[in-house]
Amino acid sequence: MAPRPAWKGYLKLSLVTCAVELTNVVTHSEKISFRVLNRKTGNTVKRIYVDAETGKPIADGDEIKGYEVDDGEFVHIEEDEIEAVKIESSNMMSLDGFVDKSSIQQIYLDTPYYLAPADKVSEDAFAVIRDAMNAKKKAGLARIVLYRRERPVVIEPLGKGMVLTTLRYDSSVRQPDTVFDGIKQVKTDKEMIDLAEHIIDKKAAKFDPSGFDDKYEEALLELIRARKAGRKAPKAKAASKPSNVVNLFDALKKSLADDGAQDEAPAKTVPSSKAKPASSKRGATPKRKSA
Repeated sequence: MAPRPAWKGYLKLSLVTCAVELTNVVTHSEKISFRVLNRKTGNTVKRIYVDAETGKPIADGDEIKGYEVDDGEFVHIEEDEIEAVKIESSNMMSLDGFVDKSSIQQIYLDTPYYLAPADKVSEDAFAVIRDAMNAKKKAGLARIVLYRRERPVVIEPLGKGMVLTTLRYDSSVRQPDTVFDGIKQVKTDKEMIDLAEHIIDKKAAKFDPSGFDDKYEEALLELIRARKAGRKAPKAKAASKPSNVVNLFDALKKSLADDGAQDEAPAKTVPSSKAKPASSKRGATPKRKSA
């Protein structure tokens, strides 16, 4: 089944407009999720709204959104009134500027979405906008109302489609100086930098996300299997505590020597540049529905 679009509207470049739709890049359908149960009965529980003053549950029809304008004083806002709030970016993304994607600092990048034409009629205009940006190696800036918030976005070509990434507002981003100012300036030793560079060279690898394994998810599955079979939860292996580095230069030399010894043995290249344990191969992890 095709994923449900997160947004439908129009993409506009000057007088050229095409219908488009956004689809979430990330899916959480395969992740383990837990339900809250009543410990005594084993039944699932549900959340209900309770009047903060009377302590009594309230019916769905009695719920209403409120905005606090003064201490304890609220303006009531109906759901249909919120739905009626529309601005241009509610259904139209206008490409108002073009930048080099590399000029956008990583701290401003938020959530990616696939952007595709919404119908056959829009495919030609969509392709023209996509190919023009591709030819100029530029990404487009626009705005979109998504999940009841207007968000700045950057749009760039990707294969036959495009990728839209929501951006964070400058006012919501904590600037690095507020965190890094406390780091003292250190004069590094050239020979130690050279050793560290050699280690980096030896660990060079191609990015391959298919090789990433969620170790925590696997550990949760082991816990679920054990409890389902009536066994005790498996004992967690404590992470080994790293030893204090007394001599940084010696530690770098030893790291380089250890990596050199590992390179002598044949090993399959994976994203972390370490060989996978046999238990993490595809097919070795049982299907989640068996838990």
